[in-house]
Amino acid sequence: MKGTIIVTGATGSMGTAAVRQLTDKGYSVIMACRNMEKADNVRKDIIVRNPSATVYSLHLNLSGPDSIRKFASTVSALIPDEGLELKGLFNNAGIINRKYGLTDYGIERTLATNYIGPYLLTRLLLPLMANDAHIVNMVSLTCRYASVGKDLFDRPESRFSQLGTYADTKLALLLSSIALADRLSGDNRNIRVNVADPGVVNSNMLSMGRWFDPLADALFRPFCKSPEKGVLPAINALHTGSSLMYFKGNGSKPIPEKYKSHPDIEWLWNKTAELCRLTD
Repeated sequence: MKGTIIVTGATGSMGTAAVRQLTDKGYSVIMACRNMEKADNVRKDIIVRNPSATVYSLHLNLSGPDSIRKFASTVSALIPDEGLELKGLFNNAGIINRKYGLTDYGIERTLATNYIGPYLLTRLLLPLMANDAHIVNMVSLTCRYASVGKDLFDRPESRFSQLGTYADTKLALLLSSIALADRLSGDNRNIRVNVADPGVVNSNMLSMGRWFDPLADALFRPFCKSPEKGVLPAINALHTGSSLMYFKGNGSKPIPEKYKSHPDIEWLWNKTAELCRLTD
């Protein structure tokens, strides 16, 4: 066994594709999922397809810090109990909410799920990671149109938009990836941090909950990537020898300088740590 990789959002189209490809490559996988009934069905299908696969399914709700902390604690116990070696974390889960809504903790739900949750999860799992492990965060081509500033966590409902808020959360995840890689540069475990952009994928994420969805499905979906192709950049990122790379399609390039020099990277990292009640 090559080691264990955690995949969040593992019951979605790309999450399931990632679990299949990783188990085919000889990894054991921990599926981190909100819907456990769906997770169990996906797990069973993967094992039927590949009887030698080792797959665990654990509950995780990325919008709630209590759930994230419980998940990390469970993984911490599972690793020695099962003799696992944590070699990777693929932060794949993400949502595009049509309407503004707050979590039970008072955070806008898209921001909580797409950015704050993965940030907290990564920070809690870092001590458990083996040498030469990989952290891969799923970003989006929408990052180039996004905006992250010091009002990110205090934006009113009037500032919410379905695609705009989604894009902002993905940019925040990209910026925190840069900050994390910088902090890990002196870690002797050689943990690599990279981002992956799936492009436009034929998945449930394309459904906007609007009247034009059927028309868009008929005209647009046939030209979208399959989930298997969409997850390929992340799979490649989980095997690279480099850090701070932007994976897209079959290739990669260094994360553009405009993101590395973003003026609010350090503020974003520290403010998120404060919200998560973590010390840097």
